[in-house]
Amino acid sequence: MKLKDTFITYNAAGEHTTVATEGFSGIIRSNKTAAFIIEALKGPTTLEQIVDAMAAKYDAPRDVLEKDVAETLARLRSIGAIED
Repeated sequence: MKLKDTFITYNAAGEHTTVATEGFSGIIRSNKTAAFIIEALKGPTTLEQIVDAMAAKYDAPRDVLEKDVAETLARLRSIGAIED
């Protein structure tokens, strides 16, 4: 899976933002966890690979990371931001 090419990400004033160029009309402002996941989706990846990368960076229980990633992916899928 990966972030669709129609979604552009950028950082402004310390805030991670994602904007769609077509389809979804809105702006996604992300916390650090969601920003990490969205950045990981810029190239082909899997849920497991994202969780592994987060586990290497953050000191958090794996089950918590898996839940956070799954919830973020579900939200991104609901707006059509991910291609599988």
